[in-house]
Amino acid sequence: MHNEYEFSPVAPADRRGWGSMLVVMVGFTFFSASMWAGATLGSGLRAASFLRAVLAGNLLLGVYTGLLAHMAATTGLSTHLLARRSFGERGAALPSLLLGVTQVGWFGVGVAMLTLPLGQVFPNIPHLVLLWTSGALMTLTAYYGIQSLTILSMVAVPAIALLGSASVGKAFAEFGGLAGWFAQEPASAIGMGAAIGICVGSFISGGTLTPDFTRYARTPRIAVASTVIAFLLGNSLMFLFGAVAAAFYQTNDISTVLMKQGLIGIGVLVLGLNIWTTNDNALYAASLGFATLARWPKRRFVLLNGFFGTLFATTADKYFVPWLNLLNLMLPSIGAVLILDHFVVRRGRAGRTAPSPAPAVRWPAIAAWACGFAAAKWLPGIAPLNTLLASSAAFLALARVPPSMPRRRSPSRL
Repeated sequence: MHNEYEFSPVAPADRRGWGSMLVVMVGFTFFSASMWAGATLGSGLRAASFLRAVLAGNLLLGVYTGLLAHMAATTGLSTHLLARRSFGERGAALPSLLLGVTQVGWFGVGVAMLTLPLGQVFPNIPHLVLLWTSGALMTLTAYYGIQSLTILSMVAVPAIALLGSASVGKAFAEFGGLAGWFAQEPASAIGMGAAIGICVGSFISGGTLTPDFTRYARTPRIAVASTVIAFLLGNSLMFLFGAVAAAFYQTNDISTVLMKQGLIGIGVLVLGLNIWTTNDNALYAASLGFATLARWPKRRFVLLNGFFGTLFATTADKYFVPWLNLLNLMLPSIGAVLILDHFVVRRGRAGRTAPSPAPAVRWPAIAAWACGFAAAKWLPGIAPLNTLLASSAAFLALARVPPSMPRRRSPSRL
């Protein structure tokens, strides 16, 4: 059983190299729910607009997660320990709870995604039996931590890349190739702002938890490169696979597409492995956050969160888009505060040491989060971008110097 470093920086002896980190991060972004979101965009945008929206969305995600990855590799700290520096010992409960709960929800989405194609392959097995069995097996492997995530990703990443490429190639062969795709008219139009919002929202939750994985990177360069490649390449490919399916087969259900293409048998196996890796990442990150709050071992929370996530899976497929909208509103400002506190306020001075003593609550961070939430909810435009800009401006205005670095008093005038 691997030391998960719930309460301390990752030791140098347990840091990992380029290959291991790239496999873990690409496995994280190769999530079948991104196919689902890609299908939503594919049915609402022409091909050229879809490509622009996905490129813009994943570029934003790449910059956002790359900065978080650099922080984690420099300090060796998880998202939740970083939050203690930025939000305070008690104030960190807000981001940890929000991120933990949303990751449990993502776990439920993944279980629901896997159960749909399994139901087509095994129609005589009750839906709830398939759902609870899938959730239990995923919970079991998440129990073993980062080593399990690496092994699963090494199998799932090439498998989903081959399956998605085969599905896209078959669709192009049947419907006139790229020319046929670019000629497709959207069934129900989506605005560019909403499309970018869906793209960013599809992984803003997981992206904010990037430090939980990249803290194991041997150097900041390894952490940043593996993360940016994962989001620009991995997440974009998953959107492409879903969009082509939606454009040609007029459905956002990937299992229906695979059934029509005669790929459902191997597809269930590959999708299962793919969803398994990302679900284990989600469960790992959620449990790490709750463990940091409660000061209990992470593995206890893996079992609890696996149960509640599977329970959520009974309705996850009905509420996927509203879930994305909720993430757009509540999560990006957390990452913005962490980034600005590290790079601007502290100027990256924190090295590979335990977090310095923090006050109970750093109110500027809480206020900045609230401003970001309000901007995303009520201002027009792209919600994730609104929240990032508003929370950043508020935090920079309110938190010029952290409590652990008091201002120098100016010499008194005679």
